[in-house]
Amino acid sequence: MSEETKEIAFDELGLTKPLEKMTAKELRALCMNKLPMVVGASGKSKEDLVAEIKTVFGIVEEEAISPYKKQIHETKRIIRSLRTEKDGLTDRTQRDRVRRKINKLKKRTRQLARAV
Repeated sequence: MSEETKEIAFDELGLTKPLEKMTAKELRALCMNKLPMVVGASGKSKEDLVAEIKTVFGIVEEEAISPYKKQIHETKRIIRSLRTEKDGLTDRTQRDRVRRKINKLKKRTRQLARAV
């Protein structure tokens, strides 16, 4: 069993996205097909699977807190308030303006999240 762990390198798994971005279903399939050393994958949660895979490959988790976290939360709070405002509007032009403003703010939060 120790030979199997040495044969498989993390780069050889052919992952197209980071472990944290994968769904639980994708992680289970990965464990069952390519990582036989991970036992009980079908019954584990996503967080457990990610932690198990990282321990198998010796990946140390760094606690990276986004420097934009406060800004993202504030922007999302604004988006929520704009949505309630939009629901109360009857004029179509004003609703469209608010909708566009919400879309711009959502794009901004995505940009900030990727900037890390």
